[in-house]
Amino acid sequence: MPTSLEIQLKTLPNSPGVYQYYDKEDIILYVGKAKNLKKRVASYFTKNHENAKTRILVNKIVSIKHIVVETETDALLLENNLIKKYQPRYNIMLKDDKTYPWICIKKERFPRVFMTRRVVKDGSEYFGPYTNVRTVKVLLDLIRELYPLRTCNYDLSREKIIAKKYKVCLEYHLGNCNGPCQDFQEEESYKETIKAIRNIIKGNFKESVDKFQEIMQLLAEKMEFEEAQKVKEKLNLLSNYQSKSTIVNPSINNVDVFSIISDESYGYVNFFKIANGSIIQSHTTEVKKKLDETDKRILELAAVEIRQRFNSTSKEVYVPFKIDLGTSIKVTVPKVGDKKRIIELSERNAKYYRQEQFKQIKIADPDRHVKRIMTQMQKDLRLSEEPRHIECFDNSNIQGTHPVAACVVFKDGKPTKKEYRHYNIKTVDGPDDFASMEEVVFRRYKRLLSEGQSLPQLIVIDGGKGQLSSALKSLDLLGLRGKIAIIGIAKRLEEIYYPGDSIPMYLDKRSETLKIIQFLRNEAHRFGITLHRNKRSKSAIQSELEQIPTIGKQTITSLLRKFKSAKRVQKASLKELQEIVGDSRAKTIYQYFKKDE
Repeated sequence: MPTSLEIQLKTLPNSPGVYQYYDKEDIILYVGKAKNLKKRVASYFTKNHENAKTRILVNKIVSIKHIVVETETDALLLENNLIKKYQPRYNIMLKDDKTYPWICIKKERFPRVFMTRRVVKDGSEYFGPYTNVRTVKVLLDLIRELYPLRTCNYDLSREKIIAKKYKVCLEYHLGNCNGPCQDFQEEESYKETIKAIRNIIKGNFKESVDKFQEIMQLLAEKMEFEEAQKVKEKLNLLSNYQSKSTIVNPSINNVDVFSIISDESYGYVNFFKIANGSIIQSHTTEVKKKLDETDKRILELAAVEIRQRFNSTSKEVYVPFKIDLGTSIKVTVPKVGDKKRIIELSERNAKYYRQEQFKQIKIADPDRHVKRIMTQMQKDLRLSEEPRHIECFDNSNIQGTHPVAACVVFKDGKPTKKEYRHYNIKTVDGPDDFASMEEVVFRRYKRLLSEGQSLPQLIVIDGGKGQLSSALKSLDLLGLRGKIAIIGIAKRLEEIYYPGDSIPMYLDKRSETLKIIQFLRNEAHRFGITLHRNKRSKSAIQSELEQIPTIGKQTITSLLRKFKSAKRVQKASLKELQEIVGDSRAKTIYQYFKKDE
């Protein structure tokens, strides 16, 4: 007999709508929208989901509710409203819900223009919300410089003005207000000012610029140059503000722009509002992934939410790839030109926001920062687990002399220098990098196994296929093949080699994964070169002292222990030498270094 859930699945309609999943406690788990409810919901129960969270969600579903709507746009809006209302555990949520500032043109006789964070439905006009208070203040400062406005909260009804209820204040005497409270300014004139201000807030500067140019010309013709200069200063203010906000093409008007940058756990969605070629709003939000959502899915949800939040009525949006926002909104994917550059600018803003978030998280929540990097490395390098412990090997020899090797250790993406190890090559004659790598890897992990120490999740070999194959031989001998992931990195093009795969993998040059691997490789090289230089230096010192007749190794050791270098031995006085090695050998050493003089 079919279960209640199976019956619900079979009876779902083939219509657009919103579905809701509930658990056994009748708690809502997930809200989603669909063009076809039956097909979309059935897919959850017929697919093998790779994402673990999705599998857990499906196992918890006990009942399904749905709401049929007329259009896909209705489904989008309803889904967004239900997510905000119920905040289901498995739905992604936009991170911020703070109150943003608006510019209000108050519904009153001689309207005031001011910033507010409260939207009151009293017939007043509200522009925004703005994501940056500074932007609002700059815009209001510009408006007050251009146009005299009243700032008082008097009731300027016709009756009260005629009754002479008010007197002009200091703002009138400073020239910041034309005194409508004493009937010094006509209502129609004030309305013209408000109309100009409304256009400026919307990003339409043309009418104001044209009007100021006309006034300036008239004043110049009347030879009122001082007044004309004041108008010119206002024109400069407008031009300066407009130049800072103009994008590329003034013909682009009333358009919303959305882009997304994402990683393993989060998506970062940027929004631009463009009017008359100017960005008049910009906002970036962080979206936490819950069920391995695609960029398309996140961008669709975020676009609907942000458009609602910012009261957008734009009929067209620019996006980097096709998304579904219903039939009433035109979705454009620019390929070239000014429109494409706007998308690229939006993506840059999303990237900068992401970087800033990373910097803040690194300080405020280092565990989350490490988790993010480790998860990204696991994905990029196709590993079965996070590489919390990584070791990197590098051989070093110059012209075949003094072969040495280095092993550096990184934990949680950072160097653990106390665990770095140097190795003198013991079983290899001559410059044989492959054999040297085989020896060092064998010695390293034989020791870790014998001492019961933890093994790394990833081994990085500085070199290509040859060095990687040599390291694998040692892992085979120790029975560690397949238990530790191992890769090789070749220096020329930063190719990543895997065991048994002749074709290398190339990581994005800007990726954090490649940067950490390069850091590992460079550390191993630096650490190995340090030992190699010390050995060559020590060898050179010893060979110099060994040239002195009748002087043996023990005497050389005593001299170096005291003087640290052959050069200091050469400069030492006879008395200083006698104190270390006695009269006879001191004279021999002293005479040997002084014979050239």
